[in-house]
Amino acid sequence: MDLQEFKSKVLPSKQKLYRLALFMLQNKEEAEDILQDVFLKLWTNKHKLHAYASIEAFAMSITKNLCLDKLKSRKNKQMVDVSDMDLNSGEQTPYQRYELADQVHKVQELVKELPEQQRVILHLRDVEGYSYEEVEQVTGMNVNAIRVALSRARKSVRDGLLKLENYAL
Repeated sequence: MDLQEFKSKVLPSKQKLYRLALFMLQNKEEAEDILQDVFLKLWTNKHKLHAYASIEAFAMSITKNLCLDKLKSRKNKQMVDVSDMDLNSGEQTPYQRYELADQVHKVQELVKELPEQQRVILHLRDVEGYSYEEVEQVTGMNVNAIRVALSRARKSVRDGLLKLENYAL
C-alpha cells in the first residue's frame, strides 16, 4: 500500500476514530494522541491492511483497544460531557430546552452506569451508525452477542429513564 492508497482508504475514517476516542476518554488531547497512535500503527502495518475486509473497522478496533488501555492506566472511566452541546433550535421555548437538556443529562448518567462493553456497543451502533458486522470486527464478539448486549443496554437505559421520570410525577 502506497501513500496515496493509504490516504484514500484510511484517512476518511479520521473523524469517526476521533469521536470514538473522545467518547471513551473525554479528553481532547488524549483522543488526539490516540488518533496519532492509531495512524502510526496502521502506517507501520500498511503491507498487512489488504487482508482486512474493512480497514475502518480494524482502525476502530485499534482505537477502542488503545482507549481501553489508557482508561485502565488512569483508572478513570468517564463519558463525554454532552452538556456543552448546543441544543438550541429556534422553535423551542426555554422550558423545552431545559427539559431536553435535563433528559440528555439523565440518559448520559444512565449510559455511564452501563458495563463498558455495552457502552462501546451502544456508541458504535447507535451513535456512529456501524452495522452489526462492523461492530463485530471492532469488538471481536459475534453478531448475536452484540444484538443481545445492545438490546440489554437500550433496555437498561430506557427502564432507568422511565423509572426516573415516574419518580418525578
